Amino acid sequence: MAGNHPHPHGPDRHAPLAAGAPDGHDGHGDLAGHGDLAGHGSHHEHPHPHPHPHGRGGWWARVWHRVGHVVVPHSHETVDKVDAAMETSREGMRTLWLSLGVLGLTCAVQAVIVVVSGSVALLGDTLHNGADALTAVPLGIAFVLGRRAANRRYTYGYGRAEDLAGIAIVLTIAVSSLLAAYEAVDRLLHPREVTHLWAVALAAVAGFVGNEWVARYRIRTGRRIGSAALVADGLHARTDGFTSLAVLLGAGGAALGWRLADPLIGLLITAAILMVLRDAAREVYRRLMDSVDPALLDTAERTLRAVDGVRGIGQVRMRWIGHSLRAEAEIVVDSTLTVVQAHALAVAAEHALIHAVPRLTAATVHTDHTAAAGTDPHAALAHHSTA
Repeated sequence: MAGNHPHPHGPDRHAPLAAGAPDGHDGHGDLAGHGDLAGHGSHHEHPHPHPHPHGRGGWWARVWHRVGHVVVPHSHETVDKVDAAMETSREGMRTLWLSLGVLGLTCAVQAVIVVVSGSVALLGDTLHNGADALTAVPLGIAFVLGRRAANRRYTYGYGRAEDLAGIAIVLTIAVSSLLAAYEAVDRLLHPREVTHLWAVALAAVAGFVGNEWVARYRIRTGRRIGSAALVADGLHARTDGFTSLAVLLGAGGAALGWRLADPLIGLLITAAILMVLRDAAREVYRRLMDSVDPALLDTAERTLRAVDGVRGIGQVRMRWIGHSLRAEAEIVVDSTLTVVQAHALAVAAEHALIHAVPRLTAATVHTDHTAAAGTDPHAALAHHSTA
């Protein structure tokens, strides 16, 4: 059986469906053909009876959270769940806007020096930084879409919008690598004189520092909230930092009279950009293919085996939806348990999973009962199984 219960670790994206069961379920029927226990399961975002910390933010956030507990009762109702989800998205949005501001300032400084020096390499770096700043747009859209509630068409919500944004970012990195290669080859074939080399060098350093700061900030936040798209965007910012270093080294070579220094180093940086592109593309591809860290499955399986009353476990699956994890798990319980007892055990198993697996917001726990040797509780479904 399946039921929807609020849980503070994530939004109850199925709350509109649970209220009146418009999807055809009565709130307690998942797999009708399995019988009482074979179809019994738990699909919850359920309350915890004990307090625990919410979010991060240092000592001030902890103090404010404790004050909030005094002023407003800690209820774990729908409002609490929405606030937790919005706070996670706000963290991502704050990262994007701050990154956009830093990169925008970097571009402005570099653009002024481009006009003064006539450096084509610095112009290319400025365009790269501008493109990197603009990647905040698809990510911003994705975070906003991710806040929308699940409905009859998008029953898991809109978290996948972040994966689509990741594709857009990978494409942007690819275009940046092509532009970097073009600029390097063009400079190699048509060397140009660059003036105000000291200003170009300072602009290059500013570009590198700005991009590296943004890269570290985006990657750190993306990994903390589980956003592959934000991590990919941070890797993209890092590629533009490498491009800035190429401008710096090229300016140094030009100052020494070696006119080919800039285009040759530009080609090397293009290769580095392609390496980062490979890593970013792999990460986004894995997310699109529902890849998860095998260590998370190991943790889930250990956790399920440790639940009192679980006699064995079957298949455990997980997938990312936006920056939240959802799981499906099979457990084996005693055949003498009542439906109510089996359901309580499924709830306990899901509860343990949510606490043990980071970013897990809900799990569907399917219970199988112990059966006599040679019998298969799922025999009726055998002919539906794929070879």
